[in-house]
Amino acid sequence: MLKIIKRDGRKVHFDALKIRNAIEKAVFSVGKEGIDLDKLTSEVIDLVSTKFSKTTPTVENIQDIVEEVLMNNQLSEIAKAYILYREERSRLRNQQNRLMKTFHDITFTKSDDNDLKRENANIDSDTPMGAMLKYGSEGAKEFNKTFVLNPIHTKAHENGDIHIHDLDFLTMTMTCCQIDLDKLFTGGFQTGHGSVREPQDIKTYAALACIAIQSNQNDQHGGQSVAKFDYDLAKGVLKTYKRTFKKNLKDILLFEEIELNVDEILLELEEKNIIPRLYNDTINKHILKHLPTDKAQKILDYVIKKTTKETIRDTYQAMESLIHNLNTMHSRAGAQVPFSSINYGTDTSAEGRLVIEQILLA
Repeated sequence: MLKIIKRDGRKVHFDALKIRNAIEKAVFSVGKEGIDLDKLTSEVIDLVSTKFSKTTPTVENIQDIVEEVLMNNQLSEIAKAYILYREERSRLRNQQNRLMKTFHDITFTKSDDNDLKRENANIDSDTPMGAMLKYGSEGAKEFNKTFVLNPIHTKAHENGDIHIHDLDFLTMTMTCCQIDLDKLFTGGFQTGHGSVREPQDIKTYAALACIAIQSNQNDQHGGQSVAKFDYDLAKGVLKTYKRTFKKNLKDILLFEEIELNVDEILLELEEKNIIPRLYNDTINKHILKHLPTDKAQKILDYVIKKTTKETIRDTYQAMESLIHNLNTMHSRAGAQVPFSSINYGTDTSAEGRLVIEQILLA
């Protein structure tokens, strides 16, 4: 019984059916008909038996003989197709071996000793989930180079003539995203795993900004950017100031034993587009006329001072928590810190400027 030596060194029984199938694929690829596959296979077997009567042929030896038999039968077109088929199989094997070598390095080497594990500073590839993410990334790269890219482009990439950035995500998502928080927050939004109501406080605005960035990072690669951070979060400052103003006004009136329907007064003013605003005295005269003359200014000054102080404090804490969250929270199966950036500095409203000031102080 004829045996052959496999590429891994094992000796196995020679399977003539595999030779026939390989020739059949080459014939099919060129659209030839009337080819006697059994005759060609028999010639290959006879030639192998003759050439290797005293030694054991390798897989490469067998493939060389198949090419020789095809050429001897004036089937040059089929021989060429078989050669291409053989080269493609060899290329796939090499890539598979290379991928397994990459997986081996991911598994058994530390990031300090492996450039591959340090190529993305946002991912700790030494953690279990970081390594798992790296397996998927490297597997996707090999798939895209093998089955998606033009071989010319693959070769250029591997030779360093060009660099295809984020090759692992080639067939999946677009790169990077600018998130409009104002549009997202208005009316609430869906994260993919639940719904979120519209925020009503600067602290909630900051927390949900992080959630929006984290949620999108789970579904899309590249950076997540908030293009007008100060504009978007200024609404949160305004809502905080309004709520705090109402609370402080109620508290001082209760302390002074002054009966006044604050909710009704503020609602009527809001219908006229007059609301409590940071560093804005438009509403002052409308509040003063409802207060006792002898205490009106003192009460209003107290409310404004206390509300401003508390709003500044809340905004600072919101910005501080946002920075902490963006630098520590994980995404993508717990393996990566979101690649995030915020842009600010152009909102000239009092609320927007407070956001800018406090993010810098935080």
